[in-house]
Amino acid sequence: MRKGVAEISRKDVIWNYIATFFKIGSGLILLPFILKMMPTETVGIWTIFTTITTLIALLDFGFNPSFTRNVTYVFSGVKELKKKGIAELNENNDIDYGLLKGTISAMRWFYSRMAFIVLFLLLIVGNIYMFFLLQSYTGDKIDLCIAWVILIILNAYDIYTLYYDSLLQGKGLIKISKQINVVGQSLYLIVAIILIALGQGLIAIVSAQALSIIVRRFLSYRVFFTNEIKSTLKSIKNQNQKEIISAIYPNALKIGLTSIGSFLVNKSAIFMGSIFLTLSEVAMYGITIQVVGILSSLAGVYYNSYIPKITQLRTTNSMQQLKTIFFRGSVIQLFIFILGGLAFVLFGNYALDIIDSQTKFLGTGMLVAILIISFLERNHSLAAGFLLAKNEVPFFAASLWSGVATVLLLWILLDVVHWGVWGLILAQGMVQLVYQNWKWPLVFFKEIR
Repeated sequence: MRKGVAEISRKDVIWNYIATFFKIGSGLILLPFILKMMPTETVGIWTIFTTITTLIALLDFGFNPSFTRNVTYVFSGVKELKKKGIAELNENNDIDYGLLKGTISAMRWFYSRMAFIVLFLLLIVGNIYMFFLLQSYTGDKIDLCIAWVILIILNAYDIYTLYYDSLLQGKGLIKISKQINVVGQSLYLIVAIILIALGQGLIAIVSAQALSIIVRRFLSYRVFFTNEIKSTLKSIKNQNQKEIISAIYPNALKIGLTSIGSFLVNKSAIFMGSIFLTLSEVAMYGITIQVVGILSSLAGVYYNSYIPKITQLRTTNSMQQLKTIFFRGSVIQLFIFILGGLAFVLFGNYALDIIDSQTKFLGTGMLVAILIISFLERNHSLAAGFLLAKNEVPFFAASLWSGVATVLLLWILLDVVHWGVWGLILAQGMVQLVYQNWKWPLVFFKEIR
């Protein structure tokens, strides 16, 4: 049975755009309900919930992209998984199903332990943080506590089943994985709107998220684990999962450190802001960042669609094709940032006025600064992704140091010089401009000559 990485076609890219547009559309459709039905203080709590979910994702510690990349190597026909670089292909590029079974076993072993850690941290550290927030929260505290419990269970289940994403993406099943995401987002949107309309507040959002993730995981399992795959894996001996973990661990650790650095750069402002600023200011900053984040995600759709292909091209050192994908991705993300940024600057707050939102976006100057900083972040992340595809992580130390520097600068700008929301915005941009914004594009340009 020879079925390797699925070929990435225009349909895969189109479905990735559809899924991203749908995610954006559902978010934009839901946002007016949230802003209209919930007070600004509750919107601030919702923003913190979103940031906590992002923080929990860091406990994956770089294993998800590493697993995804190595699943692609397996389906490309490699003989073994290496700590650095890419192993030779089998003579006929046949899939080593023993290696695949061992990789799946290693993923299950890893994520079961991560799920336990998530439960422990949220029940101990998370509860302490929520107790702190409850002291100044004037909304429905029972609603907040119930939503928090659901969020804890949701995050544990999400990370326990995260390897389903690695299997689908690693095999190149982009189109069907995005179709599953569309189904999940549809369910999330419908359930959330109904529950918000019934006055359920934060419970509505986290309950809809939970149902969406459960359905997505169920469908992902059914798609990957066909009767043929299950029969083949059942009849074959898997490779030692400890050896596989040890091969994946070094670069996963580096990616994990990179993720921590990226989180500190991009998300620590929410936590720092909740300490030094009002919840209303955090809410305005939070919803602005979320919309710019949607724009950034849309700009990265083309690249994300081709990650399995880029990884596969690295196994054959096909530099010309890598060049083509890179430059197309660069042009597309610039085009999207220009058009989307102009629309956001010109019409963002007008749209909120139409729905009579209790929370507004930040002013024009702040918004333009955030857009520029976000574009530069997306640009160097694109180059870093191409470097990562050859199973090397040269940027992990720089990312971690950038994160530490961002937190330190946030403290200085917020507590020492009192720059307020401007401090939240500029800390990230100033730190990234010093090194990462130009370093990784330059390294990749030199590599492709």
